[in-house]
Amino acid sequence: MNAENGSAENQSTIDINTDESLSGTTHLNEPVAEESELEKLKAELEESKDKYLRMVAEFDNFKRRNAKERIELIQTAGKEVISELLEVLDDCDRAQKQLEASGDSKAIKEGVMLVFNKLRNTLQARGVKAMETINHEFNADLHEAITEIPAPSEELKGKVVDEIVKGYYLNDKIIRHAKVVVGK
Repeated sequence: MNAENGSAENQSTIDINTDESLSGTTHLNEPVAEESELEKLKAELEESKDKYLRMVAEFDNFKRRNAKERIELIQTAGKEVISELLEVLDDCDRAQKQLEASGDSKAIKEGVMLVFNKLRNTLQARGVKAMETINHEFNADLHEAITEIPAPSEELKGKVVDEIVKGYYLNDKIIRHAKVVVGK
Protein backbone atom coordinates (compact mmCIF):
# COMPACT_ATOMS: atom_id res chain seq x y z
CA MET A 1 0.00 0.00 0.00
CA ASN A 2 2.83 2.34 0.63
CA ALA A 3 3.90 2.11 -2.97
CA GLU A 4 0.42 2.95 -4.14
CA ASN A 5 0.20 5.84 -1.72
CA GLY A 6 3.57 7.11 -2.78
CA SER A 7 2.71 7.06 -6.47
CA ALA A 8 -0.66 8.73 -5.75
CA GLU A 9 1.15 11.47 -3.85
CA ASN A 10 3.55 12.02 -6.75
CA GLN A 11 0.68 12.14 -9.21
CA SER A 12 -1.32 14.67 -7.16
CA THR A 13 1.77 16.79 -6.79
CA ILE A 14 2.22 16.83 -10.51
CA ASP A 15 -1.44 17.69 -11.14
CA ILE A 16 -1.39 20.59 -8.70
CA ASN A 17 1.73 22.26 -10.05
CA THR A 18 0.92 22.12 -13.73
CA ASP A 19 -1.99 23.44 -15.75
CA GLU A 20 -1.99 22.19 -19.28
CA SER A 21 -5.11 24.04 -20.41
CA LEU A 22 -3.65 27.58 -19.98
CA SER A 23 -1.12 29.11 -22.29
CA GLY A 24 2.05 30.59 -20.87
CA THR A 25 1.01 34.28 -21.22
CA THR A 26 -2.64 34.04 -20.11
CA HIS A 27 -1.90 34.29 -16.43
CA LEU A 28 0.20 37.43 -17.00
CA ASN A 29 -2.67 39.38 -18.63
CA GLU A 30 -5.29 38.68 -15.94
CA PRO A 31 -3.91 40.93 -13.14
CA VAL A 32 -3.55 43.87 -15.54
CA ALA A 33 -7.16 43.49 -16.69
CA GLU A 34 -8.33 43.14 -13.07
CA GLU A 35 -6.41 46.27 -12.03
CA SER A 36 -7.86 48.43 -14.83
CA GLU A 37 -11.35 47.11 -14.07
CA LEU A 38 -10.80 47.83 -10.38
CA GLU A 39 -9.67 51.39 -11.14
CA LYS A 40 -12.69 51.86 -13.39
CA LEU A 41 -15.02 50.68 -10.60
CA LYS A 42 -13.27 52.97 -8.10
CA ALA A 43 -13.72 55.93 -10.45
CA GLU A 44 -17.41 55.10 -10.92
CA LEU A 45 -17.82 54.78 -7.15
CA GLU A 46 -16.18 58.17 -6.57
CA GLU A 47 -18.39 59.73 -9.25
CA SER A 48 -21.50 58.19 -7.67
CA LYS A 49 -20.41 59.42 -4.22
CA ASP A 50 -19.88 62.93 -5.59
CA LYS A 51 -23.30 62.94 -7.28
CA TYR A 52 -24.93 61.64 -4.10
CA LEU A 53 -23.29 64.27 -1.87
CA ARG A 54 -24.22 67.07 -4.27
CA MET A 55 -27.80 65.83 -4.46
CA VAL A 56 -28.08 65.61 -0.65
CA ALA A 57 -26.66 69.13 -0.24
CA GLU A 58 -28.97 70.50 -2.91
CA PHE A 59 -31.99 68.84 -1.28
CA ASP A 60 -31.03 70.20 2.18
CA ASN A 61 -30.75 73.70 0.71
CA PHE A 62 -34.14 73.30 -0.96
CA LYS A 63 -35.76 72.16 2.31
CA ARG A 64 -34.28 75.07 4.28
CA ARG A 65 -35.24 77.64 1.65
CA ASN A 66 -38.76 76.24 1.31
CA ALA A 67 -39.35 76.14 5.08
CA LYS A 68 -38.06 79.71 5.49
CA GLU A 69 -40.28 81.02 2.68
CA ARG A 70 -43.31 79.20 4.07
CA ILE A 71 -42.79 80.59 7.58
CA GLU A 72 -42.27 84.13 6.28
CA LEU A 73 -45.39 83.91 4.14
CA ILE A 74 -47.55 82.64 7.00
CA GLN A 75 -46.25 85.19 9.48
CA THR A 76 -46.44 88.14 7.11
CA ALA A 77 -49.90 87.40 5.71
CA GLY A 78 -51.50 86.78 9.11
CA LYS A 79 -49.79 89.67 10.84
CA GLU A 80 -50.87 92.25 8.26
CA VAL A 81 -54.53 91.23 8.36
CA ILE A 82 -54.63 91.03 12.13
CA SER A 83 -52.87 94.38 12.54
CA GLU A 84 -55.47 96.05 10.29
CA LEU A 85 -58.29 94.45 12.25
CA LEU A 86 -56.83 95.72 15.51
CA GLU A 87 -57.52 99.29 14.39
CA VAL A 88 -61.16 98.32 13.89
CA LEU A 89 -61.19 96.69 17.30
CA ASP A 90 -59.85 99.89 18.87
CA ASP A 91 -62.70 101.83 17.25
CA CYS A 92 -65.15 99.24 18.53
CA ASP A 93 -63.83 99.65 22.08
CA ARG A 94 -64.23 103.43 21.85
CA ALA A 95 -67.76 103.10 20.46
CA GLN A 96 -68.64 100.64 23.21
CA LYS A 97 -67.60 103.16 25.87
CA GLN A 98 -69.74 105.84 24.21
CA LEU A 99 -72.75 103.54 23.93
CA GLU A 100 -72.48 102.48 27.55
CA ALA A 101 -72.25 106.11 28.64
CA SER A 102 -75.22 107.30 26.59
CA GLY A 103 -78.82 106.44 27.46
CA ASP A 104 -79.81 105.37 23.92
CA SER A 105 -82.05 102.50 23.08
CA LYS A 106 -81.23 99.22 24.74
CA ALA A 107 -81.79 97.26 21.51
CA ILE A 108 -79.18 99.34 19.62
CA LYS A 109 -76.72 98.80 22.39
CA GLU A 110 -77.27 95.04 22.37
CA GLY A 111 -76.88 94.87 18.59
CA VAL A 112 -73.64 96.78 18.62
CA MET A 113 -72.39 94.67 21.50
CA LEU A 114 -73.09 91.54 19.47
CA VAL A 115 -70.99 92.92 16.62
CA PHE A 116 -68.15 93.76 19.00
CA ASN A 117 -68.27 90.32 20.59
CA LYS A 118 -68.35 88.64 17.21
CA LEU A 119 -65.27 90.56 16.10
CA ARG A 120 -63.43 89.70 19.32
CA ASN A 121 -64.38 86.02 19.04
CA THR A 122 -63.25 85.91 15.41
CA LEU A 123 -59.87 87.37 16.34
CA GLN A 124 -59.53 85.02 19.31
CA ALA A 125 -60.26 82.07 17.05
CA ARG A 126 -57.34 83.23 14.87
CA GLY A 127 -54.99 83.35 17.85
CA VAL A 128 -55.31 87.00 18.90
CA LYS A 129 -55.31 87.59 22.63
CA ALA A 130 -55.54 90.93 24.44
CA MET A 131 -52.74 91.73 26.87
CA GLU A 132 -53.73 92.21 30.50
CA THR A 133 -51.88 95.30 31.75
CA ILE A 134 -53.72 97.30 34.41
CA ASN A 135 -52.36 96.72 37.94
CA HIS A 136 -49.54 94.55 36.55
CA GLU A 137 -45.83 95.35 36.91
CA PHE A 138 -44.48 97.53 34.12
CA ASN A 139 -42.47 95.41 31.69
CA ALA A 140 -40.57 97.20 28.91
CA ASP A 141 -40.72 94.04 26.78
CA LEU A 142 -44.53 94.12 26.83
CA HIS A 143 -45.47 97.74 27.50
CA GLU A 144 -44.69 101.11 26.02
CA ALA A 145 -44.80 103.78 28.73
CA ILE A 146 -46.53 106.94 27.49
CA THR A 147 -46.15 108.82 30.76
CA GLU A 148 -45.68 108.41 34.49
CA ILE A 149 -48.04 109.78 37.09
CA PRO A 150 -47.93 109.75 40.87
CA ALA A 151 -49.26 106.37 42.02
CA PRO A 152 -52.66 106.57 43.75
CA SER A 153 -51.41 104.11 46.35
CA GLU A 154 -48.09 102.68 47.49
CA GLU A 155 -48.83 99.24 45.98
CA LEU A 156 -49.29 100.73 42.46
CA LYS A 157 -45.77 102.16 42.26
CA GLY A 158 -44.00 100.69 39.23
CA LYS A 159 -47.26 99.17 38.02
CA VAL A 160 -49.53 100.05 35.12
CA VAL A 161 -52.17 102.51 36.30
CA ASP A 162 -53.98 103.13 33.00
CA GLU A 163 -54.00 101.68 29.53
CA ILE A 164 -54.10 104.08 26.56
CA VAL A 165 -53.89 101.45 23.79
CA LYS A 166 -54.24 97.70 24.34
CA GLY A 167 -51.41 95.34 23.52
CA TYR A 168 -52.06 92.09 21.66
CA TYR A 169 -50.52 88.68 21.16
CA LEU A 170 -50.87 86.54 18.06
CA ASN A 171 -50.28 82.89 18.97
CA ASP A 172 -48.37 83.99 22.10
CA LYS A 173 -46.11 86.35 20.13
CA ILE A 174 -46.43 90.09 20.70
CA ILE A 175 -47.78 91.88 17.64
CA ARG A 176 -48.47 95.19 19.37
CA HIS A 177 -47.13 96.56 22.62
CA ALA A 178 -49.56 98.11 25.09
CA LYS A 179 -49.28 101.89 25.53
CA VAL A 180 -49.67 102.50 29.23
CA VAL A 181 -49.44 105.02 32.05
CA VAL A 182 -47.15 103.93 34.87
CA GLY A 183 -47.40 104.90 38.54
CA LYS A 184 -44.26 106.31 40.15
